[in-house]
Amino acid sequence: MSSVPPNKSPDVSAVDDHEFDYMQDVIGAATFDLNGLPKDYYLTEESSHINWVQTIFQALGLRSLLMSSLQLEGFQHAVVNGSDYSAIVVKQPARYVALLMRHTESTTITPAFIHWVQEFDPSRLCSDERFRVT
Repeated sequence: MSSVPPNKSPDVSAVDDHEFDYMQDVIGAATFDLNGLPKDYYLTEESSHINWVQTIFQALGLRSLLMSSLQLEGFQHAVVNGSDYSAIVVKQPARYVALLMRHTESTTITPAFIHWVQEFDPSRLCSDERFRVT
């Protein structure tokens, strides 16, 4: 799990330029409450097997364990890499959001990308014809 130092402000000037690229690479999303329990799933045909959500659930459990036992603070994001996809988990004020992304150049983990995910509202996927809400 990695984090962006809280005193570092990401370069957000590139965020709007890449939003379309980012959205094309999102193939799944899930929200979790602040305890790490899954709430909503937004799936495409490509992500219909929700094994990745279980992996994120386990990563959030590990984060909780590490934070309580090592007293770590400042969790910003975690990345779980697979062979064809990566899942990124970010903490938002009232929840965690996980996005399942295809591996492409446009989804390189940069401060601007992290900021985009931190501001991302998964409910907007309800109006995207690629996604179904479960």
